[in-house]
Amino acid sequence: MERGMNKIIIITRRTRLEELIRKYNTKEQARFYIEHLGADFSDYLLEDTNYRNAFKTVKSMAEKYARIQCIDRDFIANMILGKEDIVIALGQDGLVANVMKYLDGQPLIGVNPDTQRWDGVLLPFVPEQLETVLKKVLSGDYSVRQITMAKAQAKDGQELYAVNDLFIGVSNHTSARYSLTYQGTTENQSSSGIIISTGLGSTGWYSSIMAQAAGMAKMYGLGRLECPAMGWDSNRLNFVVREPYPSRFTQTGIVCGAITAGEEFTILSQMPENGIVFSDGIDYDNIIFNSGMEIKVSIAERKGRLVI
Repeated sequence: MERGMNKIIIITRRTRLEELIRKYNTKEQARFYIEHLGADFSDYLLEDTNYRNAFKTVKSMAEKYARIQCIDRDFIANMILGKEDIVIALGQDGLVANVMKYLDGQPLIGVNPDTQRWDGVLLPFVPEQLETVLKKVLSGDYSVRQITMAKAQAKDGQELYAVNDLFIGVSNHTSARYSLTYQGTTENQSSSGIIISTGLGSTGWYSSIMAQAAGMAKMYGLGRLECPAMGWDSNRLNFVVREPYPSRFTQTGIVCGAITAGEEFTILSQMPENGIVFSDGIDYDNIIFNSGMEIKVSIAERKGRLVI
């Protein structure tokens, strides 16, 4: 079926076996390394086989309906997308998040290549279902789940979106120095960084920080502390300052809170080097956050559209 200049884009990611071969040059050398450590190499082979079979199925079905383009996830940041393109993410849940933040209204189909291995919270379909799903998407007869994203905008115009969370701090996770402005109050702070989480990401990195806080509250008899539930489409972001350090120059009055529509949340770097802002665990696509750079964080003006 011809769709003019529009296309179906299949986003893939390398398997563990492919990563090992990139590092050790051949499959045999990769096998030697793994088995020398006493691990089971057959699981790497099985995962790779399952992924390749899933890719063949997805590719053969997509080819029936449009021009297709297959790219590795490392290149999605530089991809130019058409408004009517359809995007398929074949991999783990994290791949969906990594892809979604670069889309602007295009429907995203998450396909689970190995249901025995991956939970697939963001992967509602298996390869064999793709043809049925594509027919519905092409006809416009489909539903999506709206997903709120976070946005970091730098003083020089750079922008970075996040589906799960933003990290603002130092690339090696040592102490970050900055001034933080929230709800009209400004503080100088020293910490191991700031996490800003979306509703989707609230069960990830943010949740682990809150679990630590809850455990400490329990130990000191301060009562039960629960992490508030958030929907994926919630128009709110939560932030936590990790390990804030009080001193003569730095304060700890602002350590957590919510960012809602129109809320002011600004961070000004006081670090001569190694400052960084990245999202969803992908640190190679980042904004350099060194002295004088100002970052404003807000709810993104666009939402992710996950086909369900």
